[in-house]
Amino acid sequence: MSVPLRVLTLTEGFFAGGARILHSEVVGGLHARGEQHHSILAIASRARRDSTVQHMAADPRYRALRAAGVAITSLGKTAGAAPHAPHAFSSRQLRAASRAIAAADVVLTLKEQPLGLLLALDDAMMLPARPVVTCLHRSDPEHSGDAVAWLADGVRRRIVTAAVSCARSTDAAYAPVLGDSRRHVVDNGIDLSRFRPSITRGDDPLRRELGIPDDAVVIAYAARFDAMKDPELFLRSVAAHRRAVPDAHYVMCGAGMTRDNPRLLEMLATVGDDHVHALGIRDDMPAIYRAADVVALTSAFGEAAPLCLLEGAASGAVPVTTDVGDAARLVAGIGIVTPRDPDAVAAAWRRAVDERRVFTGAALAARGRLGRDRMIAEYAAVIAEHRGRLRIAA
Repeated sequence: MSVPLRVLTLTEGFFAGGARILHSEVVGGLHARGEQHHSILAIASRARRDSTVQHMAADPRYRALRAAGVAITSLGKTAGAAPHAPHAFSSRQLRAASRAIAAADVVLTLKEQPLGLLLALDDAMMLPARPVVTCLHRSDPEHSGDAVAWLADGVRRRIVTAAVSCARSTDAAYAPVLGDSRRHVVDNGIDLSRFRPSITRGDDPLRRELGIPDDAVVIAYAARFDAMKDPELFLRSVAAHRRAVPDAHYVMCGAGMTRDNPRLLEMLATVGDDHVHALGIRDDMPAIYRAADVVALTSAFGEAAPLCLLEGAASGAVPVTTDVGDAARLVAGIGIVTPRDPDAVAAAWRRAVDERRVFTGAALAARGRLGRDRMIAEYAAVIAEHRGRLRIAA
């Protein structure tokens, strides 16, 4: 019997976000196959982001991976708005990271932010010779701050062996930075056993919890409170939509999407908030989507292949999105792309509800391409390829 390939993921930490959800699905799926043995080194054990403090041990992805046998350790830092620069690591933290990398055959980094740690190890001559595959999940490198420069430096120093992009728009955006590094595109996939439509219509438990009538239109918005997601456009669209559909309800989920966030309260005051449910971070997103008629995305930039669109469509909600990243390609035939205008967004929501039967039928037929099994198999092949390259080079 062959020994499983040892794969280490370097990540900023565990906190709410589509890229971390997606990567956790990849790691958990690959580990369960048995051909690879995965572990994770998190730079931070907690995060201050989007008006919230999120602790690693409370994160559902952390708990699920630990339960699946994935070893997770942390350098104990606190993640914030900016990633940790190479000079931010102590000698003790560098030694711990060096030992973890030395125990792996292949290293993955979740986005480019953890590359500051690898540069610090290289500067200290403590970086073990291992292939490094950077997993990229944005379509706007310019909004990654210093981290994109760390990626370019990592490529120049031959630390970064390859990159996996979750969308064609990501691959194209990062191509100038990646130079002659190997590039792969693996489309996102989701767990179809979790994200599935309701069997019957009516008496939905989440609607009952929130006091939403069975026949009311529900628009779900799954996003953190960040300029990239443009919650202001969403709420201006809510105001436009309510003029035509006064009994509609709007469910907002994600970090910072609570009434404890003063900036969100200011925005809500301008649109009327009696039908807006600001729920914050939720662990029951399948139930949110099943209760909704529409899953909305109003992002202004940065998106690559937004998971909320796939998850919502697989759960019976119609995706309506602005044209960012690969969103238009993802929802082709199963959803609507709208201009970045409140009246246009509101009109798209109304059309989605009117034609919901057609869109959900198309999404049901497309479930095969939405699933995660194909994605996990493609990641497995990429990782195995770069293990092989290291052995040839040696």
